[in-house]
Amino acid sequence: MLVRQVESHGVKSLDPAELRELGLLYRQGAADLSSARADRSSRALEQYLNRLVGRAHNYVYSGQRISAASVWRFFAYGYPRLLRRLSGYVTAATAVFLLAGLLGTLITILRPDFATMMLGPQMMDTIQQHKMWTDSVLSAKPQASSAIMTNNIGVCFITFAGGILAGLGTLFLLFNNGLEIAVVLTCCAQHHMALNLVSFMAAHGALEIPSIMIAGAAGLRLGAGILFPGMLRRREALALAGNEAVQLISGTIPLLIVAGTLEAFLSPTHAPMALKFAVCAVLFTGLVVWLSEGGRRQTEAKV
Repeated sequence: MLVRQVESHGVKSLDPAELRELGLLYRQGAADLSSARADRSSRALEQYLNRLVGRAHNYVYSGQRISAASVWRFFAYGYPRLLRRLSGYVTAATAVFLLAGLLGTLITILRPDFATMMLGPQMMDTIQQHKMWTDSVLSAKPQASSAIMTNNIGVCFITFAGGILAGLGTLFLLFNNGLEIAVVLTCCAQHHMALNLVSFMAAHGALEIPSIMIAGAAGLRLGAGILFPGMLRRREALALAGNEAVQLISGTIPLLIVAGTLEAFLSPTHAPMALKFAVCAVLFTGLVVWLSEGGRRQTEAKV
């Protein structure tokens, strides 16, 4: 068997014909696995194919040459399809974030001192004086853009990496982010600044907040590979989950670059609110269309 040969001697032990055969067999196995999952009477076959495809996956996709065409295919077809397949994790991450947001809103309304504890007295003083702390970005746009991009990418990757703690780190960070954002929004609403804050967040938030949800989904997928290996050995399950999670998180990088640019050059400016909300609508609609429709007309074998 080719998989056994690769496991024993590495991918380099295969000649070009065997490499092509391995790729073909992998795609056939993946298609058969999909059919077996749909047929509840084929549990034994499903378990066998699940283990076999899991073993072969990393070898088939290891050492691929990166080209502009392959990057385009990934983002145009492969990435949206991957995200749809893992949409359950995105839903779970979003649910945790929103639940934390709801809790943060309620606690802030019922316990005003909670906001001071979360945000600190300096931040609370700024809000009480009806000042936007975001105005400082305007004085150093290029530097701010770079810093914002780096920070946002860092936040997403830390959220993803928290999945290695069986998903607990990811859950904590999602909850904490949702809580903090809700506290800030609620405090601003109490001081009649909600519209200013929402208009500031609108343009870049259309990409930044979904990116955090996707990063959370990647972390939860990683955690699921640790906790629920299924019929695979835990090491194999973690390798498969890690591969999918890394692909998932990598798709957020271009989104965060665009978001960081907008957060520095548009969000803090005195541009009309209508423009900021229009940019938000266009970006979010484009994101939804890309992730929901991308790759639907391409066969699985072409990815």
